[in-house]
Amino acid sequence: MNAYVGEQMLAYFLRSEIFMKKKAGIERKKSLWGFIFTIPAIIFFAVFSFYPIINAFITSFYKKDLLSLSKPKFIGLGNYKYLLHSESFWNSVKATAIFTAGTFIPLVVVSLILAVFISSRKRFQKFFQMSYYSPALLSSVVAATIWLLMFDPRGLANQFLNFILNTSGRDYKWLTSSGMLRLSTIIVYFWKYIGYFTVIFVTGIASIPQSINEAARIDGANRWQVFTRITLPLIKPTTLLVSIMAMTQCLKTFSTQYLFTQSGAPLKPIDVITLNIYNTAIRDHQIGRASAMSIILFVIILTLTIVQFRVSKSEEVEY
Repeated sequence: MNAYVGEQMLAYFLRSEIFMKKKAGIERKKSLWGFIFTIPAIIFFAVFSFYPIINAFITSFYKKDLLSLSKPKFIGLGNYKYLLHSESFWNSVKATAIFTAGTFIPLVVVSLILAVFISSRKRFQKFFQMSYYSPALLSSVVAATIWLLMFDPRGLANQFLNFILNTSGRDYKWLTSSGMLRLSTIIVYFWKYIGYFTVIFVTGIASIPQSINEAARIDGANRWQVFTRITLPLIKPTTLLVSIMAMTQCLKTFSTQYLFTQSGAPLKPIDVITLNIYNTAIRDHQIGRASAMSIILFVIILTLTIVQFRVSKSEEVEY
């Protein structure tokens, strides 16, 4: 009897070991195929993202003319020292900071409010999402061109303000006054991306089980308490994603400012870092100095992203 039991136990352990080996083999095959499928994406990012960053970092230590055939001259930190004492560069930092502060906060706050409004509707949710998202389908150049026509002295922007403020024929100088020019670029960017981030927030809110909200309402919680105590904490990962994406988009803004200046708007108020990089490389042919500005912008974006991660201390949400 004992011998029979021992044989059965031995057979059981052998079968278990064979099963575990087969399972481990299947998992290894899954991992291998998963890696194979990611190879195209890895190659794409290596060629179009990682290599340009490394190349820009190396070029930033050289004095190099874009159109010159002569060998670049190594100057070490010369380009960075020049930028630290450059009035044009610090003006670009100021312009970028004003644009980012004026666009980033309204984007995150208003998109969250719109997402809560859409999620609370029982009807026309898809209609509202499509309506808000539609400007994001336009290219930045097309969006800027549309608003250029509206900011014309005879355009809809002046007509609207004249109607609201009960003035007649007044030109608010959207494209000539420094303050109004900064505001106009903020309006264009806000209009284009507000729907995009609203849809992301709607998706995050929809992932919250309805049973949690229903239980809170049964316990006597009002809408504000449900939002602050349940919705807001549970969409923390979504909020972090939106804030990082919005911050990055604002710091990388280029098309709107470029098109506005090409249409005759003054450069200084909206000479953001990316526009300065373009002018330094293409107009002034100083590719080494432009590369140094690119690296500084990359460090700024990376630093702010890390700070947002540290501040949020995002953890996996459990319902």
